[in-house]
Amino acid sequence: MSTKPLYLEDMHALEADAHVERVEQQDERTIVYLDQTILYPQGGGQPYDTGVIKSPDVTFVVEEVRFVDGEVLHYGHFEASRFMQGEDVHIVVDADRRNLDARLHSAGHLVDVAVSQLKPDWVPGKGYHFPDGPYVEYGGDLDIEERDDLLAQIEKLGNEFIAQDLPVSCRFVEHAELEKLCRHVPDNLPTNKPIRVVQFDNFAVPCGGTHVKSLADIKDLKITKLKNKGGNIRVGYAIG
Repeated sequence: MSTKPLYLEDMHALEADAHVERVEQQDERTIVYLDQTILYPQGGGQPYDTGVIKSPDVTFVVEEVRFVDGEVLHYGHFEASRFMQGEDVHIVVDADRRNLDARLHSAGHLVDVAVSQLKPDWVPGKGYHFPDGPYVEYGGDLDIEERDDLLAQIEKLGNEFIAQDLPVSCRFVEHAELEKLCRHVPDNLPTNKPIRVVQFDNFAVPCGGTHVKSLADIKDLKITKLKNKGGNIRVGYAIG
């Protein structure tokens, strides 16, 4: 990676310094490239961060963040003037948006913790941790007659974990360790570099997103739906 991903090393940091690598214009959009960033690029079912990048005389408002070919692209607009190549800048993340996204992402994994105990044969699929209707999908069978009871059990178990106020941690591990740590290892993970895992108690999952410091930060978990969707099982959820 040519952009150092500080958001992987410290997912709770909201400010950091960086150097401007270059500024590009793409049609109507301006892109700022930095040597390192704490602004999270959209991926893994989590939305991108927003915020500002500042120098003493210039402010760049970050409206979108993407990851392309090893670089993090910060899309947005300058309020006045422009950065010079090599200029020292300071990054500030929109804390309210980051906090919401972290809570939603952690809640999605919390759903998986509950599902893994209640339906261990369900195979985890994609997660969608956006505010407009978050969900987690699984491969497996859903008995319609037990749906309502299972929905209530997932919600109850998730809130019991929240009440325990379990800490959330992350660390990098070699690919060979994943089978021992995680109940499911996706096939598309790279095998030639360490992978970051996020852990609640003894539950671990490969994940590069941002998360809460403690499950109590989620506040409350509500399972909003449990249904068959496109050949998969979709568990919808909301947070307090």
